[in-house]
Amino acid sequence: MSELQEANVAPQSFSEKDEAAKVNALIAYGLMVVGFFTGIFWIIGAVWAMVKKEDAKGSIFEDHFSNIIKTFWFGLGLPILGIVLTFMLLGYPILFVGYPILFVVWIWSIYKVVKGLSKITANKAYSS
Repeated sequence: MSELQEANVAPQSFSEKDEAAKVNALIAYGLMVVGFFTGIFWIIGAVWAMVKKEDAKGSIFEDHFSNIIKTFWFGLGLPILGIVLTFMLLGYPILFVGYPILFVVWIWSIYKVVKGLSKITANKAYSS
């Protein structure tokens, strides 16, 4: 490695609490990724984050748990609205807003989970 590369590679040590919070957030994100394909793991990942959020208080990864929980609730509530609008407005092609809502929420959820994974693997807070 050159001197410049060595200067940029600094080992980062975390407290035990930070390490546990990171591992628990990674587990929750992983479950949510699998949940994109199965559904039930989406719920399990969110419940895991809800249970472990208190343990992460004060760690640099605390806001990842808030991100996971918010993503879950918006990812649950808005598709319900999209499904209701799809069936209520069936037969009125100009007013089809249900399908776009479902699509946008799906893309938004993927974005939030991928952004969270990218931040946590870089050892950063979600909001940084």
